[in-house]
Amino acid sequence: MTKILLVEDHEELWDFLSRRLRRRGFEVVLAHDGQQGVDVARGERPDVILLDMNLPVMDGWTVARTLRGQGDTARIPIIALTAHAMSGDRSKVIEAGCDDYHPKPVDFSRLLGQIDAALAARQEQG
Repeated sequence: MTKILLVEDHEELWDFLSRRLRRRGFEVVLAHDGQQGVDVARGERPDVILLDMNLPVMDGWTVARTLRGQGDTARIPIIALTAHAMSGDRSKVIEAGCDDYHPKPVDFSRLLGQIDAALAARQEQG
């Protein structure tokens, strides 16, 4: 079963996403702040990380850089979830270490496609 780490501090969104992802057959683990996201990623080794960029304790930008800088988490695909949908934001999250970008509000069908693409790319890398 594919394991997804959802790092999100808004209860409504983590509840909505985790329930829908579980119905699609994913195992979902949750973290509610950036530091917890780093810790859970190290301990759980998820297949994909959905990362809110505006988090308490440690922001998503720092989380992405931290995970990319460590051998055990460096290759886990990260999809940024952010309400910042300004031009240039996609390139900023990619530079921070994310593999993809999904603006909020979440389009669940599109997000599923991005998760599938991230998993396929990871398999191709070996």
